[in-house]
Amino acid sequence: MARISGVDVPDDKKIQYALRYIYGIGPTRAREIVRKSQLNPEKRMRELTESEISRLREIIDRDYLVEGDLRRETRQNIQRLIDINCYRGQRHRRNLPLRGQRTRTNARTRRGARRTVAGRRRAALKK
Repeated sequence: MARISGVDVPDDKKIQYALRYIYGIGPTRAREIVRKSQLNPEKRMRELTESEISRLREIIDRDYLVEGDLRRETRQNIQRLIDINCYRGQRHRRNLPLRGQRTRTNARTRRGARRTVAGRRRAALKK
């Protein structure tokens, strides 16, 4: 397995699909990296020479923010929102949806599993 940006990318996949195993590289960036490195996109990772792999590594390290650095920057951006106490920061702090979604129903992913409240059903039946 080739190791790029601290990640073991699979040998049996084509280059542009193997690069997606790196956090911060999706389909578009993977195609862009393959194009910049002037490699055949049909080649699989195991077919690459050491110089081709080092070319990929160099392009990724030079031009893109990936893995730990990207995670750190994302975390810092969220922390900045929380620190300045803006609306999005408050929503992050309370672990609620940030982008205007409804929370009366749905929002289970963000809010977690339902918590049962005692006596709630009887109150609803009396109405």
